[in-house]
Amino acid sequence: MLQNTGKLAGCTLFITGASRGIGKAIALKAARDGANVIIAAKTAEPHPKLPGTIYTAAQEVEAAGGKALPCVVDIRDEEQVKDAVHKAVETFGGIDILVNNASAINLTGTLETPMKKVDLMLGINLRGTYMTSKMVIPHLLKSHSPHILNLSPPLNLNPIWFKNHTAYTMAKYGMSMCVLGMAEEFRGQIAVNALWPKTAIQTAAMDMLGGADVGKQCRTPDIMADAAYAILSRPKDFTGHFLVDEDVLRGEGLRDFEKYAVQPGHPLLPDFFLDEAPESLAKQMEEHGATPAFKPPSSSSLPSSGPIETTFNVIRSVINEDVVKSTQGIYQFDLSGEDEGVWFLDLKSGAGSAGRGQPPVTADVIMTMDSNDFRKMFSGKLKPTLAFMSGKLRIKGDMTLAIKLEKLMGKAKL
Repeated sequence: MLQNTGKLAGCTLFITGASRGIGKAIALKAARDGANVIIAAKTAEPHPKLPGTIYTAAQEVEAAGGKALPCVVDIRDEEQVKDAVHKAVETFGGIDILVNNASAINLTGTLETPMKKVDLMLGINLRGTYMTSKMVIPHLLKSHSPHILNLSPPLNLNPIWFKNHTAYTMAKYGMSMCVLGMAEEFRGQIAVNALWPKTAIQTAAMDMLGGADVGKQCRTPDIMADAAYAILSRPKDFTGHFLVDEDVLRGEGLRDFEKYAVQPGHPLLPDFFLDEAPESLAKQMEEHGATPAFKPPSSSSLPSSGPIETTFNVIRSVINEDVVKSTQGIYQFDLSGEDEGVWFLDLKSGAGSAGRGQPPVTADVIMTMDSNDFRKMFSGKLKPTLAFMSGKLRIKGDMTLAIKLEKLMGKAKL
């Protein structure tokens, strides 16, 4: 891992979304130099599903050797951002570095994305990043080594990165456009750069999107913290760059990246928005033996009445009243290709049921995919997460229930 050099000693960092994940990792890396860190995030009380609060993060920063100022901040709220910036300057005398880390994600298509979710993503990713930058910049202009670092991707305009989740891509690219514009606007005065991971990073958001088993395909937030540290240690004329964590660290002389892996030696899941298309990433993962979420059914114990019917026989064998009680969802599978047809899974009533045709009532979730891909998914040859990322699986309806089904199937070892 990248060693601390002391270059951030005495610097003041304002980090949004720093109560957990990558934001907290960057805070702790800077703290080891003796930096001052403003923990600007929403979580003041313990969350039932998410780790940490602004206060527990502040304690960790202090324990690592830094000074911390926890501030309750929803970056959509102008007054909360203004108040936190004021407190930061009043406490530490100024601000040297802004890390725009806070972000919201919802990977659904145009017709499936509620406007409430669109507003959330645009409000946090785009407007929040722009507004926080606007309020911090006057103080950065007084710093000897001012930086803005946005955790956002390169502006890759390949349509593949828009078609499955246009709203999210628009919002995330909004952060990147802030880099493009502000780097030129403040060239020679403030370094403005973007940083993005080459692989998936194990965070609460990734666990939500990929399920419990996705962690072994990820790197830890430490790789992003080390890359951020290297960037923030550079002079202010290093600006306008869209950087990838591994490339930054290779430039620092690092060659061994296994130490950043959650499970060293396991194939890694590449992140969105980089050069390879999702289809190529999915194929790469399959070829490298990524651990499947589902186990293939035993052919010896199943009737040979067609591959899709065989799969649904397995499903019928594992559903029961407890599964129905914990799931409470009705699923419809619209399959195309060789074994075209409509199938349903009722996990909302009685002991559950499954079979060919439309569900008995309107489905909560509709999953559309090719029948061959459906069979691959249930035989462990195609992970549901990768199928969704690559566009092979389209989901309409309640995403929470969709994720719940994937977790259920993983536990059932279908």
